[in-house]
Amino acid sequence: MSVVMRPSQALRLWQQVALAEVRDEQPDLSVRQTAILLTIYLDPPPHTVRGLAAKLAVTKPVITRALDSMGALKLVSRHRDEADKRNVLVKRTVEGALYVERLGDVIIEAGRELPL
Repeated sequence: MSVVMRPSQALRLWQQVALAEVRDEQPDLSVRQTAILLTIYLDPPPHTVRGLAAKLAVTKPVITRALDSMGALKLVSRHRDEADKRNVLVKRTVEGALYVERLGDVIIEAGRELPL
């Protein structure tokens, strides 16, 4: 399926989603945190700090700081990989799944309100 939008429509959609997120009682994540969260929830596991850093082309400390914030919000959890103690596995949580589902709903609703 393909959605065709003009740049102004795409920007308006992004603006509407950002406004909805800021106005909501839910924590508003940075663009980086949102990209990490969506990668964890939309791409198949397993996810590691090293793998996320490579995928997003940032350093491991950048991922660690973002995961610290998201972990405090219970959106993700981290555990040592029992098979390879050097790896830290990043896992999904119920709270994180609900956050991502709600974000999808916000995007759909904002898309419905876009002028044609």
